[in-house]
Amino acid sequence: MSNSGKIWDIREAYKQIRNNTWSRGAGRAFGIGGTTPSATNIIDVVTLSTTGNATDYGDLEVNAVSTPGCASSTTRGVCMGGENGVSYTNKIQYFNFSSTGNAADFGDMTITGGLGASHSNNTRGLAGGFYTPAVSNPYISPKIDVITIASLGNAEDFGDLGASVIGSAGYGNNTKAFFAGGSTNGSWGAYTNRIDTVTIATTGNATDYADLFQAANQGSGFGSTTSGLYVGGKNPSESLTTQMQINNLANGATGTDFGDLTVARRQGIGADNSIRGVMMGGTTPSKENTIDFVQISTTGNATDFGDLTVARSDLGSADDSNSGLDFNQTQRPSVNYMPGSGRILFGGGQAPGSTEINTIQMLNINTLGNTSDFGNLTRSDRLLGACSSLTRAVYLGGLDPKTNVIDYVEFASQGNAADFGDLTASVGFTTGTSSTTRGIRFGGLTPTLVNSIDYITIASVGNATDFGDLLSATAGSASCASPTRGVTSGGDASGIINVIQYITIASTSNSTDFGDLTTVANTPASGSSSTRGIIAGGVSPSELNVIGYITIASTGNATDFGDLTQARSRLAGNSSNIRACFAGGNTPSQSNIIDYITIATTGNAADFGDMLTVNDGSAGASDSHGGLQSS
Repeated sequence: MSNSGKIWDIREAYKQIRNNTWSRGAGRAFGIGGTTPSATNIIDVVTLSTTGNATDYGDLEVNAVSTPGCASSTTRGVCMGGENGVSYTNKIQYFNFSSTGNAADFGDMTITGGLGASHSNNTRGLAGGFYTPAVSNPYISPKIDVITIASLGNAEDFGDLGASVIGSAGYGNNTKAFFAGGSTNGSWGAYTNRIDTVTIATTGNATDYADLFQAANQGSGFGSTTSGLYVGGKNPSESLTTQMQINNLANGATGTDFGDLTVARRQGIGADNSIRGVMMGGTTPSKENTIDFVQISTTGNATDFGDLTVARSDLGSADDSNSGLDFNQTQRPSVNYMPGSGRILFGGGQAPGSTEINTIQMLNINTLGNTSDFGNLTRSDRLLGACSSLTRAVYLGGLDPKTNVIDYVEFASQGNAADFGDLTASVGFTTGTSSTTRGIRFGGLTPTLVNSIDYITIASVGNATDFGDLLSATAGSASCASPTRGVTSGGDASGIINVIQYITIASTSNSTDFGDLTTVANTPASGSSSTRGIIAGGVSPSELNVIGYITIASTGNATDFGDLTQARSRLAGNSSNIRACFAGGNTPSQSNIIDYITIATTGNAADFGDMLTVNDGSAGASDSHGGLQSS
């Protein structure tokens, strides 16, 4: 029966997962760079579930590149090395799948080279087997480089392939990467049928896995979670081939014949959504714009898919739903959770020994108790900001290291964060708040104090946009919201301040003076109902136990609410419409205390429970704070 327009029948979903036909994300493949015969910076895109011609997506950052290795997560594509028409490069470039546009600098490889094979899961990207001037004739290195896709920076050494080889093809699943075929000399006069494998989550040298059905080089790779295909290339008789070969990724058996491409060619590139695989471009020996496709679960000949925007060979590829991205093990919605029911997620922070952590801790604000483990951010950091909608928690920037990274998780689904996009600057000591649709970041340290305000649309991944400016450059303030107003309080503006300032979240503009706190305070925490904002703790210069409150709709000074159970700074806070919680911090020693108050009353805080470990500088996101209430 059809499930079109209906909620999925669990039995039908289970069958599709077992049959490897379950939907795997947006399903787009990107053809990157290549040779026309000149090196090009073109990025093309196709939707794998349909057929048709590719469209222009953007350009590589600086150098036109051919023969790169590539990696991708569900949100980001990465281009590693290659040849720019004059020389080989170690440059790594990336682009986000959320919007069309040009690539940006990611970092550097450990080696300068091209013609590497690559594979990735949602966390790590691997590229190995390079033609490089960095080694002696025949200029082939067995080195495998590894990157963490969500974190900009240089590649690291993973290990070596079992042999020095170029022109191999990469494929795999979310745990294993495979490097198939290739040439053991730089003139393409040697052929191998060897398939090497590594475990992506580890480091170390590759091991021999199995053999191709036929030795070949300069072919392309794609696959499903259970099978890998090596398609096209050149065979030992020195002929271009249409042959497609398939290997099982679990049993180590020699490959078998799958079928034929529409045109014999080499130096194309493969991509997949684990159900359908495509080969894009190549040399026949003229440059080809042909895109072929196959259904991976069914042997047979390839069918015409469409054309690239420009005929070329030696391109790389990224795909947002490939066989390495295990969508069957993504965050699982809780059957006990309802959006807006009172979940706070505390992300990051600093643990004992000045160690930044990536832990996300969860509590139910309606029930006293300790936090539990929810998952991990994409990076370890502290003194970051947070904002949220009813369904999504977003974490902004961070201090050590200062970063522009934006992460997100779904409240309903325990698991690790994914990349959302980038802030307008790399900034820590920052803070955030939100309405149901828009997230706001206020100020921070870059390392200088900044007055910038950013905003994002929480439902749509992508980069932040400039909103306006604070009254002065400020870091370490605390923020809360009503459905219409965002308020940020205190902080350090080249001196600890008591200033409260506000914005109208739906607009863009500079902040306006609201009033003053009851005392100057740096790194307090905040929470709110739809009408009342709470500001707690901080340092001035010693730790404070003061709790103040404001009426968000009416400008004016804060009023004394009561006291925390223990004076502390760098604590994390957030709230439901009824209750606010304040977690961790410095006393000045690190604390795991969680306090709570009832927002509509006044009085001292009471003990709620404990964090998983002592922690300061984390950021709290809530599915039910004051900014998310009906106005």
